[in-house]
Amino acid sequence: MTTPQEILKKIQDEKIELIDLKFIDIPGTWQHLTLYHNQIDESSFTDGVPFDGSSIRGWKAINESDMTMVLDPNTAWIDPFMEVPTLSIVCSIKEPRTGEWYDRCPRVIAQKAVDYLVSTGIGDTVFFGPEAEFFIFDNVRFDQTANEGYYHVDSIEGRWNSGKEEGPNLGYKPRFKEGYFPVAPTDSLQDIRTEMLLTMAKLGVPIEKHHHEVATGGQCELGFRFGKLIEAADWLLIYKYVIKNVAWKYGKTVTFMPKPLFGDNGSGMHTHQSIWKDGQPLFAGNQYAGLSETALYYIGGLLKHAPALLGITNPSTNSYKRLVPGYEAPVNLAYSQGNRSASIRIPLSGDNPKAKRLEFRCPDATSNPYLAFAAMLCAGIDGIKNKIHPGEPLDKNIYELSPEELAKVPSTPGSLELALEALEKDHAFLTESGVFTEDFIENWIDYKLANEVKPLQLRPHPYEFYLYYDA
Repeated sequence: MTTPQEILKKIQDEKIELIDLKFIDIPGTWQHLTLYHNQIDESSFTDGVPFDGSSIRGWKAINESDMTMVLDPNTAWIDPFMEVPTLSIVCSIKEPRTGEWYDRCPRVIAQKAVDYLVSTGIGDTVFFGPEAEFFIFDNVRFDQTANEGYYHVDSIEGRWNSGKEEGPNLGYKPRFKEGYFPVAPTDSLQDIRTEMLLTMAKLGVPIEKHHHEVATGGQCELGFRFGKLIEAADWLLIYKYVIKNVAWKYGKTVTFMPKPLFGDNGSGMHTHQSIWKDGQPLFAGNQYAGLSETALYYIGGLLKHAPALLGITNPSTNSYKRLVPGYEAPVNLAYSQGNRSASIRIPLSGDNPKAKRLEFRCPDATSNPYLAFAAMLCAGIDGIKNKIHPGEPLDKNIYELSPEELAKVPSTPGSLELALEALEKDHAFLTESGVFTEDFIENWIDYKLANEVKPLQLRPHPYEFYLYYDA
């Protein structure tokens, strides 16, 4: 279904009673409104459906709260988790007063980034392939009260349960950093991941694989094929929605929190990306690792703006618990072929120029994908336009460098507050193009400082867990 007419015909022919409209808020959470089918007509796909925007985080004051969500007919699917047949459709947000797209809507910003790429003449398509890792837990408790503060997570796979009375305990607990990737019964999550993957396929996501990840305690990853910027972000939201709801069905819970466990690997969102024009890839060439000069300049833009980028791609205080050396976390701002200790890896993809891409390994899935992808693209375009060369590659295991050698390699910010400071100083690459507005950047920084950084300066660690567990 790609047109409003096809959507409306399906609703009528299949007697679908409910339409679930989904849109994303600024921090990156899907919101939804369910309507009876007769509330949708062709104007819903152009003028939109009205709603109150004053209760959406970071959006409107109560005196200017009327907004409209505009349905995208390319995003429709039957929701597999609702008892009554319900058609789900993703929306972007408009200002009803002006009829213009809303500058704080993340999906609108993503579209502006694509339009900006086209306007430069550099390319006409950008592909993104996110790899979002997550944990599947069996029990999660956390609280912050007048007399205590704590969090507690548990998994039948957790190595810490090797001595627990489980009636009986059958062992097979993955050792720390040894979860990648043993067969069953050590990997006890094969069937649940399979159901997650196949459910995603039914909703139109081009699936590829699934596997256990490095950490103990149920860390996993599912893989789907790369897509154009906006559809890749749409698919990632479906990915998170499906994984959480399938886990709920099994009596389990999922988190994309970057570092829910101390002393083991965290969860990242390594993001593959490439630019094409007229159906031809632009990142393949005869430079280092088979890259083109365009690709090297794109890398240069990412590395130059990385501290500021992380204020958007790694937007939680917990993000910086993951970005520490020793856990495959890409804290070193360098690039290298096939090197997972560098923040930018050029995968060994063979001789096919269509497979040539780069992988930015810093981001995590607490980010809003529309904003994260748009910001990375803007940084890359800035690198191409200004011919920012990334310097020499670092083809070494960076974690084994001497302290003197390591001191010469730039690193990621050590906290969200430092990343936001970098973003405040360096955001012209986002705003000069009009993709992001000054209002958006100022609002984003103020929101993060007021709601996440400053409260954590006054409260102990469990409050952080409360903020980010359901990312």
